Amino acid sequence: MGDTLHGKTLFITGASRGIGLAIGLRAARDGANVAIAAKTDTPHPKLEGTIHTAAAAIEAAGGQALPLIVDVRDEGSVAAAFEETVKKFGGVDIVVNNASAISLTRTPQTEMKRFDLMHQINTRGTYMVSKYAIPHLAKAANPHILMLSPPLDMAEKWFAPHLAYTMAKFGMSLCVLGLSGELRRQGIAVNALWPRTTIATAAVNNLLGGAELMRASRTPEIIADAAHALFLMPARQTTGRFLIDDTFLAETGVTDFSKYRVTPGVPLAPDFFVPDASVPPPDALA
Repeated sequence: MGDTLHGKTLFITGASRGIGLAIGLRAARDGANVAIAAKTDTPHPKLEGTIHTAAAAIEAAGGQALPLIVDVRDEGSVAAAFEETVKKFGGVDIVVNNASAISLTRTPQTEMKRFDLMHQINTRGTYMVSKYAIPHLAKAANPHILMLSPPLDMAEKWFAPHLAYTMAKFGMSLCVLGLSGELRRQGIAVNALWPRTTIATAAVNNLLGGAELMRASRTPEIIADAAHALFLMPARQTTGRFLIDDTFLAETGVTDFSKYRVTPGVPLAPDFFVPDASVPPPDALA
């Protein structure tokens, strides 16, 4: 399907920073259009970036940007965002469900409002964004939906420590399982992508492990490069897959993963949800 996303339109949730922004920037270097669908309109005291700073970065990288204030919990917000995207760019080729909420608490410590938030953003938000994307993707030449969600590895160890969060993330992956089958005849690819190691994002820095874990992480560019490679593949031949970033990149010919390390020489920290049977490429973690 070619080696560039030039002229393609991506609709990315949670794209004001981190992995979502990195995916947008990689596409922008090809000359793609990027709809930045996120909540941060004004600077946040603890989080870098807004939809406006992201738009400026996208355009500086060579793409066209559309900053949109979108709450993926709000149906009207999502519907309007797709209408604005199509009005500006003429259609939608790729949808990235990146927006997510995390709280690694055990059941007695999980407030129901936090449970609801994670399920509304992760599972319901992914479902709803995908639902509103379908009519537009059906008109695209090589349409893709990507969830930033894990393989459906039904092991107790993933559920017991933080049941509410795991259910919400696996809900995103269940959308992959169902929609890939539902949309196969229409030629719309639906896949999941997940990192083998922690990724240096605000969530890792603020909620999981701070500076120490950031040093033991890979950069968001590994996810961006994997997503880019996926979007270039024929949608009718590449659907229903649960991909691990470095394994998938190795399939495409990547052999040097050192460039993705935040701190060379520091052992990489494993991420949640990677199945025990998933073997990293040779020297990928060295």
